[in-house]
Amino acid sequence: MQLIVTRPAAQAAAWVQALQALGQDAVALPLLDIAPVADVSPVHAAWHALPGASLVMFVSANAVVHFFARAPAGAAWPAGPRAGCTGPGTAAALRAAGVPAVAVVEPPPGASLDSESLWALLAHEDWAGRRVLVVRGEDGRDWLADTLRARGATVDFVAAYRRGAPVLDAAAQALLRRALAAPAAHLWLFSSSEGVSHLRTLAPAADWSRSVALASHPRIAQTARELGFGQVALTAPSPAAVAAAAAALAAGPSIQSAAQ
Repeated sequence: MQLIVTRPAAQAAAWVQALQALGQDAVALPLLDIAPVADVSPVHAAWHALPGASLVMFVSANAVVHFFARAPAGAAWPAGPRAGCTGPGTAAALRAAGVPAVAVVEPPPGASLDSESLWALLAHEDWAGRRVLVVRGEDGRDWLADTLRARGATVDFVAAYRRGAPVLDAAAQALLRRALAAPAAHLWLFSSSEGVSHLRTLAPAADWSRSVALASHPRIAQTARELGFGQVALTAPSPAAVAAAAAALAAGPSIQSAAQ
């Protein structure tokens, strides 16, 4: 089965390369378009306010890349705040951007990669009167912010990038047609519920009942099922785990066994 990587273009290219190095036939079909925000002044203001924050939560690797790309000249991560995230890709992006490893807070291996798992590491602390900054796209899930506010923290948001539906070029359109025509020969890899939802617009009349997908979180898997995917399983968000799941699918009839 050819594995279709649906992450934004920058991350998809790296994933395809890593999967191919593991012997997995993989190709990119980004289902999220990532672009800079038009007004960068809020990002600059957030950088100047960093020393007063207790925690800066980055929702994705894209949040890290775009936030640091717009750092004021000569700016560096200050000594005070920790950098929170929910997955290893974002944690790696933070370290690559210059955040000390000791300042990065992320769910442990094996934990669900979401805000709830991050909060489990923070819930024992007294948050009253402390400042938290959430770096994200122009909107997003507010669960962690609401939880912190309920514990007395002041939470601000800054949009470092914009998310949108992709515009498929001719090659991507052809890949989508091939995947719909031969679902048994293709395996979708989803890392975003929003990306899955864009398939409704890209292929509004598609029948997904014979299509198979791997998803990196239960909410993403549920979105794929609601779209109509006939088989969906969970996988850890690493190239090695995905390649192993794809190999298990090729070796046996049940996708459920591949998810274990």
